[in-house]
Amino acid sequence: MTDLPQPLDHTFTAPIGVDVKGELWQCVEMPDSADFFGTGSSVRVDATVDELTLENVGLMPTGTGGHMLSLNATVRKRLGKGLGDDVTVRLLRRLS
Repeated sequence: MTDLPQPLDHTFTAPIGVDVKGELWQCVEMPDSADFFGTGSSVRVDATVDELTLENVGLMPTGTGGHMLSLNATVRKRLGKGLGDDVTVRLLRRLS
């Protein structure tokens, strides 16, 4: 495995809202992330969401080949965004 932390430069845009077993979670999904990271397990990263810096946050597996980044109420308020709104996520560094 590659030494960590590892710089990244990967950007994606997706809506807030991930269907998890019939419930809509306040998360944004990175498609095909299991292939990108080489794992279906949780991954810790530094990232920006619409230019808001988030350090050492976890991307949790969705169970469908993707990972999701939870956006808590404080982050959503700072972004001025809610369910269904698109955000742009840029992954800056992989920590785990």
